[in-house]
Amino acid sequence: MKGEDIMSLIKREEIQAKVNKKGILMKTLVDHKDATVRNLLLEPNQSIPPHQVPVHVLFYVIEGQGSITIGDQSYAVKNQDIVTCSPNTLMSVQASSTGLSFLNIKTPSLN
Repeated sequence: MKGEDIMSLIKREEIQAKVNKKGILMKTLVDHKDATVRNLLLEPNQSIPPHQVPVHVLFYVIEGQGSITIGDQSYAVKNQDIVTCSPNTLMSVQASSTGLSFLNIKTPSLN
């Protein structure tokens, strides 16, 4: 979804996945100035290397297991877990052998 829609229905399963610049399969669900919401789909044992962004980030695990590292703290995550990250903090994600699907919510957007 792009723009400033007041209300809309987003069907995650109907959104086409694309590979991002880090080589991760993802679906952009919401993309406007206030927030960006993406569903990242990591294959078994795939990882997102350490990086940082200048906005708040929230991770919501949809399916699978893995670990999310924020700064020097690593969290084992599974379905329905939430991890938050402050701006400009190093973060990384590692999927387990089951793979990992999660929402990555950035506020405000990086647009």
